[in-house]
Amino acid sequence: MIRILIVDDEKAICDLIDMNLSAAGYSCKTVQNGFDALDLIEKEQFDLILLDIMLPGADGYDIIEYIRPLKIPVIFITAKHEVKDRVKGLKLGAEDYLVKPFDVVELIARVEVVLRRFHKTQSVLQAGDVLVDTEARKVMKNGKTIVLTNKEYGLLLLFIRNKNVALFKETLYEKVWGDEYIADSRTLELHVQRLRKKMGWEQHLVAVYKVGYRLEI
Repeated sequence: MIRILIVDDEKAICDLIDMNLSAAGYSCKTVQNGFDALDLIEKEQFDLILLDIMLPGADGYDIIEYIRPLKIPVIFITAKHEVKDRVKGLKLGAEDYLVKPFDVVELIARVEVVLRRFHKTQSVLQAGDVLVDTEARKVMKNGKTIVLTNKEYGLLLLFIRNKNVALFKETLYEKVWGDEYIADSRTLELHVQRLRKKMGWEQHLVAVYKVGYRLEI
């Protein structure tokens, strides 16, 4: 299982990230102090570090310089939004730089991109009795293969990777349809209905009023 270390001095942010990444199938640990982060990095192995810059003890810049020889990918997550801050963070070796406040869906997408870059992806995703082998592009429910269209498969991955998170319709269109996005189309609703039926998720894939949809698992 992919292991991610979350370093942020705000416990609420640590808990939010931990909850959503854990729901997406990652194993997470959180710390709120720079020195504690360094101690943990020396004792345990991590595949990715989500790192705030302004921390008590050692700050994010100190930490990334210290761990550079370990070649652990780092994504800075910080309130420091000026271009000079982004440039400094990237020049120090961060793989990405995300400014607070951020969208959880965007965070998960950036995590996946960085992990793919380092060939540390999870090939099997699970939601209840549903298993998805992303390498084989195979979907199974209770051991039975489920045949999905390309768009249905794209929606399935988004919902599983964001379990219990309300996803905006615009986000679903953008991620699955891309340039084909049509704001007033019923295409999304029809695809969600078919996905519900195929996966047996009539009680799990729910509509969220004026937002979109959420997979409740």
